Amino acid sequence: MKLLAIDCTAAPASVAVVEDGKTLSAAFTNVGLTHSQTLIPMLDNVLKNAQLSKDDLDAYAINAGPGSFTGVRIGVAALKGYTLLNDACIYPVSTLESMAYNYRGVKDCIVVSAMDARVRQVYTAAFEIQGDTVTRLSPDAALRLEELEEQLKTLKKEVVFVGDGASLCYNEFQTTFPNVHLAPERLRYQNAVSVAACAEQHKAAGEEPVTAEEVLPVYLRAPQAERELKARQKETAQ
Repeated sequence: MKLLAIDCTAAPASVAVVEDGKTLSAAFTNVGLTHSQTLIPMLDNVLKNAQLSKDDLDAYAINAGPGSFTGVRIGVAALKGYTLLNDACIYPVSTLESMAYNYRGVKDCIVVSAMDARVRQVYTAAFEIQGDTVTRLSPDAALRLEELEEQLKTLKKEVVFVGDGASLCYNEFQTTFPNVHLAPERLRYQNAVSVAACAEQHKAAGEEPVTAEEVLPVYLRAPQAERELKARQKETAQ
């Protein structure tokens, strides 16, 4: 299966074309440009470098969230526009789950994916890595660091933090939990190759793809503007 995968759920953006686990072409950028500027040119260039066209692709995969509200929206909207007219098969995957695939085949451990959600909160989930097998241990959730601490107490194996909230979590918990570690830079962040690996495993497990119309962003909590509006409305009501 030739699969084109994308990620723009945080500051970097990446695109990859993978065929049955083999990376044919990939691109990554983290230069401060908006994803609306970089994503479509990256898609076109990755296909060109793989000597493929859109018609050669069997499916697409995307990190549908959680992550940056703007980045998630841009990624989902761009993929919808890119695939809407060619009846594409799409595998939306969790950003947190795809990051755990960075450690597949690297080290047996528990990966705790953590994305900084500000105000001492993280988007997080835990996954056990055994060889090439990734097993989910907890659902995606937006947790306060105090709530994550309670979850860490139940994890007895070595824990590795990944994601842009990994440093925050490691600095918070390293003295309390001697078994926690910070992933090295090269394995810490989401990337399209891991998105593809995650989607391939979902397909192997029998998960059905969705259409472009059915792809939806996953936020885990309401956007800041909506939260602030509700707070003002509550104050007015009082």
